[in-house]
Amino acid sequence: MRRLISITLALPLLLSLTACFGPPVDPDTVQESIQVIAMDTAMVISTYGKRSTAAAYASEDLIRELESQLSRTEEESAVFRLNGTGTLELGEKAEDLFPLLEAADRYCRETGGAFDITVAPVVAAWGFAGGAEYRVPGKAELQKLLELVDGTAVKVTDRTAALAPGQSIDLGGIAKGYAADRLTDLFREYEIPRAMATLGGNVLVWGNRPDGTPWRVGVQDPARPQEQNAFVGVLLLENAFAVTSGGYQRYFEESGKTYHHIIDPATGFPADSGLTSVTVVADCAGDSDLPGTMCDAFSTALFVMGEERALDFWRNWGGNPFELVLVTEDGRVAVTGGLAEKFDFDTESGYVLEVIS
Repeated sequence: MRRLISITLALPLLLSLTACFGPPVDPDTVQESIQVIAMDTAMVISTYGKRSTAAAYASEDLIRELESQLSRTEEESAVFRLNGTGTLELGEKAEDLFPLLEAADRYCRETGGAFDITVAPVVAAWGFAGGAEYRVPGKAELQKLLELVDGTAVKVTDRTAALAPGQSIDLGGIAKGYAADRLTDLFREYEIPRAMATLGGNVLVWGNRPDGTPWRVGVQDPARPQEQNAFVGVLLLENAFAVTSGGYQRYFEESGKTYHHIIDPATGFPADSGLTSVTVVADCAGDSDLPGTMCDAFSTALFVMGEERALDFWRNWGGNPFELVLVTEDGRVAVTGGLAEKFDFDTESGYVLEVIS
């Protein structure tokens, strides 16, 4: 079957059972959970409410439609066609590409190039794209590829998108955040009272849990990536995006040295910033412009920047508000003030907690 259903409580069956064996069940607690393999990750979406089943299936259809447009490797996708020809006109199966390119341009400029979708050829050279074998590129090879890295050279109008000669893009650092943004629109459309979507390192919590308490979103301990419940702490969130980027998520070792997948667009090498993970949290209940997309882009960019620059950026950012959890190589967990009361720190994790204002 194309749809993998892990938990299904169909409303008619549920109501018939409660009519015989107990009081009616609150329809807001009726749940549907599905697993979707897309965008190179396993995703789990759990929806609640009278239309939970329809919303869950619609969520899968949405994600697969986005993947068909934004994948770098699917030959019919808009991104594949843009990379192949250098230009693309807005048309069938490209509707979502254009707002993403506009967002990518904005975040490239505002992060000083720390987030840049045109780093794609460099990422590919390391083997972190398209199923290639991992390798350490030579400095001369990287220097040549770095000449193509310039997100501000991507030109987008109302009808066309164009790359500079030789450029290619990869939206892997922003597409799942955009998918989460689109899911919030879907949850509103289906009048879903509560939901949780885990899209790789991107988490969307909608409303609160059925018992009225906040959702619990664990922040993985980067030093123990293979341990499922090894957290530096747990975020207590409602109506929020939480996006984590960390070098522990994808890496390889060669000659005793570890190389991770978050490439610094300025150097062409894995970012060596003193951070081991960055989690960006923002509200999703309002009318902000693509906050999930923003969180996805910033989690990468701030990892590249390092702690000091990341916190300066947080303090001076003039757009949609966001908060941070930074895990450092020297054993600290830095949490910005807006999360201080929403972060349940694991005092036995071995880290030192700092609250940043």
